[in-house]
Amino acid sequence: MSNASAPAGSVREVLAVFLRLGMSSFGGPIAHLGYFHREFVERRRWLDDERFGQMLALCQFLPGPASSQLGFSIGLLRAGGWGGVAAFVGFTLPSALLMFAFAVLSTHLSGAPGQAVIHGLKLVAVAVVAQGLLGMARRLTPDLPRLLLAALAALLVTIGGNAWMQLFVVALGALLGPWLCRSVTAHPDGRLPLRHGRRGGAALLAVFAGLLLISLLPWSGAPAWTQVTAGFYRAGALVFGGGHVVLPLLKQTVVDPGWLDGNSFLAGYGAAQAMPGPMFSLAAFLGERIGIGHSGALGATVCLLAIFLPGLLLVSAALPFWQALAARNDAARVLAGVNAAVVGLLAAALYDPVWTSAVHRPLDVIVALSAFALLAWARWPALAIVGWCVAASLLTVLP
Repeated sequence: MSNASAPAGSVREVLAVFLRLGMSSFGGPIAHLGYFHREFVERRRWLDDERFGQMLALCQFLPGPASSQLGFSIGLLRAGGWGGVAAFVGFTLPSALLMFAFAVLSTHLSGAPGQAVIHGLKLVAVAVVAQGLLGMARRLTPDLPRLLLAALAALLVTIGGNAWMQLFVVALGALLGPWLCRSVTAHPDGRLPLRHGRRGGAALLAVFAGLLLISLLPWSGAPAWTQVTAGFYRAGALVFGGGHVVLPLLKQTVVDPGWLDGNSFLAGYGAAQAMPGPMFSLAAFLGERIGIGHSGALGATVCLLAIFLPGLLLVSAALPFWQALAARNDAARVLAGVNAAVVGLLAAALYDPVWTSAVHRPLDVIVALSAFALLAWARWPALAIVGWCVAASLLTVLP
């Protein structure tokens, strides 16, 4: 059995690793999957491909921020409940602080050097996501049927270009998996080393559902902080696809009632595209601008917790039931189809938004491809790749 079979790490270890990922994982939620696979399957071997694939498939099906749910699940398996909390805090904190700072100091964050640093980090994302895609494709699309399914998923998402198409191709992978992946069988040692069972999962599901019902109640006459908390919880609980899909729900929550003007909302959304970590960290910007009790910090904290909480409750509740289902051969084939489709999603994300947002000129192509080669074949550490891309980008703007 692999070393992923039991939680063997410390909370401090989980926090340190996810803090680094939270500061360097550019490219959006689908791109984060490549970062996670490289870090936890290929490099650290906290998980094998089967367990990673099980959790990845589950997080693609559930509402909420899929990459944050996957990171939380990895921390949960590695170091128990507090490990899950550490993974969430580490992965979310850098982008949340950056979005909070943007809300407070937005007029002072412009300028060519700052934009060049961000551009260099986007070039890092091209190299890292490309390497992650290569590693996932080797393991999750090892035969022609799954490779063709991944190619079809990438094509559909590239053409469709919206989150509903992402959900469609995941469902398509689930439908085609039993037919295309007949050689796949479940492994008896593929169980997830959870510290809570179905009873605990049922209790967590009850908490999730109870809070959702409360958030759906009419709160028009309630204090503003109650309305804000309910609105952000509702947005986090009802959004499928994560990332960009939450935009209309958040607009309905903060702009339509008049708590924030549309221009400020779009400015925060635009800034979130340039940040590492989860897109849901936009809630820190919105919470600071709204404020609760005249405190921007309190507003940011409440909005962040409210929007992330439902997704984390739901994945914690579902894991004990999911691992029992994944032990069946027919379910294993469904998962294989879903994972092949996710490879296609990552390929589409590598093109848009990762490549299209970072590569605008021939020099960008050279820097990105050289970074990929240094990472994949020369085995440069990720920090060195960051230094190379940022330095190359800064040289184009410095006198």
